Amino acid sequence: MQAQPKSLRLQIGIFGRANVGKSSFLNMLAGQDVSITSPVPGTTTDVVEKTMELPPLGPVVFLDTAGLDDVSELADRRIERARRAMNRADISLVVVEPEVWGASEDELLAVLQEKKKPFIVIVNKTDIAPASPAFMARLAGLTPRVVEVSSIRRENREVWLNRLKAYLLEVCPQDFLQPLSLLGDLVPAGGTVVLVVPIDLEAPKGRLIVPQVQAIRDLLDNDAVAVVVKDREYAACLANLRRPPDLVVCDSQVVMKTVADTPREVKCTTFSVLFARFKGDLVELARGAAAIDKLVPGDRVLVAESCSHHALEDDIGRVKIPRWLRQHVGGDLVVEHCAGRDYPQDLARYKLVIHCGSCMLTRGETLFRLQQARGMGVPVTNYGVAISLVQGVLRRALSPFPAALEAFEQELNKG
Repeated sequence: MQAQPKSLRLQIGIFGRANVGKSSFLNMLAGQDVSITSPVPGTTTDVVEKTMELPPLGPVVFLDTAGLDDVSELADRRIERARRAMNRADISLVVVEPEVWGASEDELLAVLQEKKKPFIVIVNKTDIAPASPAFMARLAGLTPRVVEVSSIRRENREVWLNRLKAYLLEVCPQDFLQPLSLLGDLVPAGGTVVLVVPIDLEAPKGRLIVPQVQAIRDLLDNDAVAVVVKDREYAACLANLRRPPDLVVCDSQVVMKTVADTPREVKCTTFSVLFARFKGDLVELARGAAAIDKLVPGDRVLVAESCSHHALEDDIGRVKIPRWLRQHVGGDLVVEHCAGRDYPQDLARYKLVIHCGSCMLTRGETLFRLQQARGMGVPVTNYGVAISLVQGVLRRALSPFPAALEAFEQELNKG
């Protein structure tokens, strides 16, 4: 990711009047002095680029531009450079001071709307002069995405940064959020992957479920060999292979048996863990799984499903996961559910969110949900990670993903 070309990174432009604190805002966001700052208008003479990693978005480029109301000798050239940056930016951050909104801001928004560019308004310097309710209401009439920022470095940084990330995820183009491969990068070309596929009663007759089909296609696209077998025939399948497979992937509901049947030197995981990486942030979801060991009877847990289906008698999200959680905790829990795109705005009442594999959601939607929970201090994990933990095989299921395993261990050891 560090070597990602700028042209392939998400471009985020920072625009506004001179001296509203655009460069200071970028420095606070980056955690280092990227742009030169000064009370003298016109300090930023050209577009300043800062490449960085902005989890969970990934590799981005911030474009710090000159003030759009510049009146210096080089004003026309500076403003022209800033306008070019508007064409380049995938997302624009419009930086303003409290109580200051005029013709410059109206013109900027008109250009962005004409170009159909998503934007977020940053109200800077709120520690110097708080924004009035009337001013904030005016901004709310222009966009629902407004972030109030202190100009003092690190003051409330985590709060406003989480909110900014959540809004960036809302408007981020899908091309920058979609990873390239589901599991093809985990095995060499010509490698063999065994897919342990129980016949799911919820799958339409004559078909496999979405994660299984995507896994097969992804392996074929990456020149790997996919061996598909039911859980009952898995042991016989391994015995028939001339050499051990490079990876084994199974359904979460048979993970304990699959792990038991898999040689220790063979890495194995689940379809749901793969989708945790493919559609979300596996490191964050592995870290969130540690919260399961800290639950106590009476705690409230949300189980979130991305698809709406008629729950079967032994439904994984409605029946099995709640049952396994209660057995693990040793007492009753308050388990609530949401389905489809219904997702609670207030997550603070939950001790944990357990999300499905998100096979029906875009990666942007899933990351937004994770960011929303993170901003409220609520840990999130997913079906496959949670099931592997309560079945006692999570470390094995995370074996192909060292960073996720390390995050889980660190969070668990916090006590």
